[in-house]
Amino acid sequence: MNIKQALKHKKKLASKINQEFVKLSTYNSVEVGSNRIYDPKQTMQNWLKMNEELIELKTKIHRANAPVYGKIFKMSELKSQITFLKQLDCTEGKYTERYRMSETPLIKETVIGLLERDNMILSMEEEIEKIQEELDYHNANTFI
Repeated sequence: MNIKQALKHKKKLASKINQEFVKLSTYNSVEVGSNRIYDPKQTMQNWLKMNEELIELKTKIHRANAPVYGKIFKMSELKSQITFLKQLDCTEGKYTERYRMSETPLIKETVIGLLERDNMILSMEEEIEKIQEELDYHNANTFI
């Protein structure tokens, strides 16, 4: 199985683990005389076994991704930087705050203007796309 398939399997397995725990918590403690559809002991064993499988799968993915961790971390940080830059106030010129007591407008100036900020964001998004393509290739062609 390649990394791409392993990542999909990991997501499905995590969902199954959650479902198994819901069964366990639902049928472990029931009113006396109620029908238990699932056996809590068996459900617990299934849940633990699936967790072990998930640990093994994550370990294999982790080891297979070692050569591209720099790219993964770079992409993550670029996404974080974009989030922060989108929050950067780039207001210039006359500005009136809605909740300000004075009617006199503020005059604001920036060091990093809106166009410069937006171009930085665009450049980072292009770099993210490039890295994602490289990671997609890695994930499709690296087997675990």
